[in-house]
Amino acid sequence: MKQIPLVLVAFGTTQVKHPYEELLHETRRAFPGHPVHLALSSRLVRERQRERPPAPQELLKTLHEQGFTWAVVQSLHLLAGHEFYRLVQEVQDCPLRTSIGLPLFWSPADYLDFAAACRSRLADLKSDEAAILVGHGTDHAGWATYLALKSILFQELGPRVLVGTLEGYPTITELIPELQRQHITRVRLMPLMLVSGVHVRQDLAGEEDSWLACLTAAGFRVKVELRGLLSWPEVVKLFLRHLREALEAVSPR
Repeated sequence: MKQIPLVLVAFGTTQVKHPYEELLHETRRAFPGHPVHLALSSRLVRERQRERPPAPQELLKTLHEQGFTWAVVQSLHLLAGHEFYRLVQEVQDCPLRTSIGLPLFWSPADYLDFAAACRSRLADLKSDEAAILVGHGTDHAGWATYLALKSILFQELGPRVLVGTLEGYPTITELIPELQRQHITRVRLMPLMLVSGVHVRQDLAGEEDSWLACLTAAGFRVKVELRGLLSWPEVVKLFLRHLREALEAVSPR
């Protein structure tokens, strides 16, 4: 009997070479015998890749033609927003029966495990220093994910670990007064994004009109961490947990 294929679906990036290789490696190690594939949902990113990775629907159609009747599709999204629900719709329209692995932040356990990962990374945070995890933001109702994360990080790590977004709420405009109220002099910017793409390199760390530039102009000493969340073993582990749960939900008949 063929092992059920596992399809990891990301938006993609043109800024980093092979950003998903470590996750693919860990997936193959965690699920030996299962075919593991990567699909990218962004047409623009796919067209700029030399390897031309497939779109999710294209890959699922190919798997169906190869004789598979089931596939597990793992979302590589931070939250349940536009991209995730677009993927859900595409998967529903494919010829295979599927089970979908959830985004990084879904259940309270996801948030708490992520907070634990932050605790170990921020153990050296000084008394006059704050860390800000900066995400892309969204106009989808899933924007509340950022506030839920902020609340749990406050509960678990205290007021000097903050959450911000490039678009939406909260932005840097809301965060600077909070930093000043806490008498913070140093800020550590950390991408709340899976890979270190254009938003990290330009919007966070760019020389002009970036969070680095704005915070520096406001009088803070700023350090920017450039690596995305997929470089965190704990985040990879969270995605693998969601993938395992989706695989366990499959009951082919």
